[in-house]
Amino acid sequence: MKALIVDDEKHVREGIKLLANWEGNGITEIYEASNGEDAIQMIQSLHPEIIFSDMKMPKVDGTQLLQWMDVHYTAGKTIVVTGYDDYHYMRKAMHYGSSDYLLKPINPEMLNDTLVRVVKEWKQEEKERKNKLSKNQLINKMKPAYRDQKLTHIINNDLVDKKVWEEFHLEKAQIYTIGLLQVSNIAIEQFNGDKNLTLFTLLNIINDELSKDSNGIAFHYVTSKGEIILLLKSRREESTYIIKKIHTTIQKLIGLSCTIAVGKEVDSVTQLNLSYQHAKSIMMNRNVLRNHKEKIIMENGEKEFKSLMAYTSSIKLAIQTGELEPFRSLIGQIQKDIISKQQLSFRQLLHFENEYQMISSRWHKEFNLPFSMPTNLEERIYPFIDKEDIFQLEAYKDRKKREIALFLRRIKRQNTRKSRNVIHEIEKYVTANYHREIKLQEISEHFYISREYISRKFKQEYQINISEYLVAIRIKKAQELLRSSNLKVYDIANMIGYQDDKYFRKVFKKIVGVSPNEFREMKIERE
Repeated sequence: MKALIVDDEKHVREGIKLLANWEGNGITEIYEASNGEDAIQMIQSLHPEIIFSDMKMPKVDGTQLLQWMDVHYTAGKTIVVTGYDDYHYMRKAMHYGSSDYLLKPINPEMLNDTLVRVVKEWKQEEKERKNKLSKNQLINKMKPAYRDQKLTHIINNDLVDKKVWEEFHLEKAQIYTIGLLQVSNIAIEQFNGDKNLTLFTLLNIINDELSKDSNGIAFHYVTSKGEIILLLKSRREESTYIIKKIHTTIQKLIGLSCTIAVGKEVDSVTQLNLSYQHAKSIMMNRNVLRNHKEKIIMENGEKEFKSLMAYTSSIKLAIQTGELEPFRSLIGQIQKDIISKQQLSFRQLLHFENEYQMISSRWHKEFNLPFSMPTNLEERIYPFIDKEDIFQLEAYKDRKKREIALFLRRIKRQNTRKSRNVIHEIEKYVTANYHREIKLQEISEHFYISREYISRKFKQEYQINISEYLVAIRIKKAQELLRSSNLKVYDIANMIGYQDDKYFRKVFKKIVGVSPNEFREMKIERE
């Protein structure tokens, strides 16, 4: 705690400093001022909790100082110290909130008793101030949440006490109109990605405008994230005029040009959902490819959806090629078919994204690749809508091409791994069956892979074709038998898969360089 002693007599200030039990009362900093004018400056900069003040001083006296504190600094506790035993001074001191009144010369015991009591009072008052501040902060924090929750219930036609209608001054209107504002990613980025701060700021701006003439109230529609509802107590034409003024204010204050859809007017609070659904439909069916100077939209441009599912056979063929180029052509064709006359609604875009995700999921499962369906399709779209509410089609297409290219690369890696594994299995099969006649057709039927594919991939992996590989295994086995046994050459030929021992001898000599008998003799000579 801090204390300030204000007196034009230095020896009085020194006396108070010497006599008071500062440490026992938790006061660690003591400051001095010789007049009320200096005291005011020090109070503003130091914020002392306890102030001792003389009444009669030059420039600004004690009475004037107390008057100033009564208006500007109620958090401090004042103890008046004066040499005049005058009721007039005492009355003024008490009128302006002084905690006590001490006479000069100062009695040490009375000084410290007063100091203990005043410090205790300050601590109690400070505790109450903090509790009140905390309570007010909580109330202020809860007010928007309470408003949003209750008004969302009304829009959803939930049972709501009529007192709630009265609380938000909704019961007196005869006509209502709903305006719908969708908070975009661009808006949130302006507030460093803080969605709650974005909603709070926009709602404050809108409600400041609406409250000027009691036109209605705005709130966050908690059923649908990122939507602000403007509930206006007027006909659609008048509501549109009010909404335009609000849009201009938002643009002026935070530089944001947001689209607001205006629903149809209704004559009852219980019909507000109809107006909201109409505004929602207008918002969803707006054309996102063109720059609308008029951001307040009232027309429903609903059109028949075109489905991406019609292109499933073309998508399958493009996947089978394993290349991105067919997809480039396909994307161009889809764009030409779906987007006509620069018309593309937000609803069609969501429908397209949903089908795209479903098709992606199917093909990822087809190749046993991991895939996670997005839970919020709108969040897949919003990053491509700029601050003018225009959909960036080319950026969206580039994103899809990158996703497809990644998918194709994963397929290639997987197929390469599978191919290598299958070829290894074929090699094991050949090795295990070297002693009998193995035809390529047999291997093809056993592994359910075409002969051409087996021939090509086997040679890529082992740098030799299957027939040559089989011969190499047989000759290697023949060499082992010639070294380790006294079997006849024709018996060895039969054992490794040759029915004609003459042919075996010919093949053996071609590969080893000597005949089987010569090979055996060389082995005996070495021993």
